Amino acid sequence: MTFATTFKEPGDLRHRILIAAMATAATAVAIALLWGGLEYYRLPLGERPFHAQHRTLRPAGQLGVRLGLVCLVMFLGIYLYPLRKRIKFLQRIGKTRRWLDFHVLVGILVPIYVTLHASFKLQGLVGIAYWIMMAIVASGFVGRYLYAHIHRSAHEASISITELEQEIGQLATELHDQELVPRGDMERVLALPSRNEVAAMKLHQALLTMLVLDFRRPFQVATLRRRFLGAGERLITAGGLLHSGHRDLERVIDAVREQSWLMAKALFLSRAGEIFHLWHVVHRPFSYSFVVIVLIHVTLVLLMGYL
Repeated sequence: MTFATTFKEPGDLRHRILIAAMATAATAVAIALLWGGLEYYRLPLGERPFHAQHRTLRPAGQLGVRLGLVCLVMFLGIYLYPLRKRIKFLQRIGKTRRWLDFHVLVGILVPIYVTLHASFKLQGLVGIAYWIMMAIVASGFVGRYLYAHIHRSAHEASISITELEQEIGQLATELHDQELVPRGDMERVLALPSRNEVAAMKLHQALLTMLVLDFRRPFQVATLRRRFLGAGERLITAGGLLHSGHRDLERVIDAVREQSWLMAKALFLSRAGEIFHLWHVVHRPFSYSFVVIVLIHVTLVLLMGYL
């Protein structure tokens, strides 16, 4: 019994380590800054000017200005990803998916550091700008999710239904040949709406269905795994959510999970593309409005002599 294995592209492991290291370092710094100024941040706004750390931690303070510069650099880094689509020499550097990983990471970190830069003073125009930024971040999570559903191949060529169906067919043959897991058990994990049902869905229904299917898949796989585990193994694997020590079983489980994901991806491919197009229509105005707010903020900072 042989199961198809998805090989990572060269450099994938190094890229993941780099992203993880950047995320860990940035998070550790943010936690250290929060811990160091916790007493100040917890004070009412009217009492802060009398605190010893006010000159340092206020937005215009020594550390506050430096955090603002860090936020500006991060903000510029976020826009490298959309600029890459328009600048040819940038398109020759790295893979689109890796640029997107960096884009997502920085997009998550910016609100954290902006909050520290603002010293948790999120009122008035600053508050409006902050919540616009948070809306962009939330929208970015949706966009990243949709991108995973319509992402092309390793060579960034357009993926087709034919290519997906070839992968699905190969996995289906291998699953049919195995004798470890009963077919009825697998079919419960592989159950999906029909093509006609998906085609009749409104876009918000299609997105919700995609989310539900992806959310419940790990639990369906866990249920399947539990059928072959003893009481002690069920405890060790957190009720079947974690890998067991049964190599043959895990190979079948991995194939079933991959088959379920590919079938759902093929089924919702066109609808995901429609939603992604609509997402761009919504995401871009928020992004552009935030650029304008940042430019106004930076201009005022320069005119008032804080730098």
